[in-house]
Amino acid sequence: MKIHYLAFILFSSIFINSTLHAEEENMVIQVSRLTFEVANKISTAAVNACREKGIQITAAVVDRNGNLQSLSRDTIAAPVSIRISQLKAYTAANFNAATSRLSDRANTPIGQVSDLLMSAGGVPIQVGGHLLGAVGVSGAPSGETDEECAQAGINAVLEDLEMSM
Repeated sequence: MKIHYLAFILFSSIFINSTLHAEEENMVIQVSRLTFEVANKISTAAVNACREKGIQITAAVVDRNGNLQSLSRDTIAAPVSIRISQLKAYTAANFNAATSRLSDRANTPIGQVSDLLMSAGGVPIQVGGHLLGAVGVSGAPSGETDEECAQAGINAVLEDLEMSM
């Protein structure tokens, strides 16, 4: 009985020490980021997807913190679509959710926070459970079409992103 008790104590001590040691090693995290080239491909593909529908839009790609990485504005897209696309992307990145899912929060205190825009057209860029950023589109007649074009931008690089993770 004493041998089993001593073995248990020894095992517990090793487990606890190795767990503490492992926690000490994880004092820094690594964050995956989109490259300049990939961010540009996403925004360009989103613009092209809406062009195929006969719609001129602006597409903004932000990193996981909501900082702008790429902006593509089609020739006659409305100037206001620049700011709106950025806000949609920023909101999608910060909530890690499509902005179409956030519309019920628009008239709540959180929806009134500066720089958040909870209308359809912002989509997070997620690969392998990692948030890499978001894309926001503005300029289509409906938020649903904005979101379709944003998703098309992501889909243009998604397979390559999945292979790289």
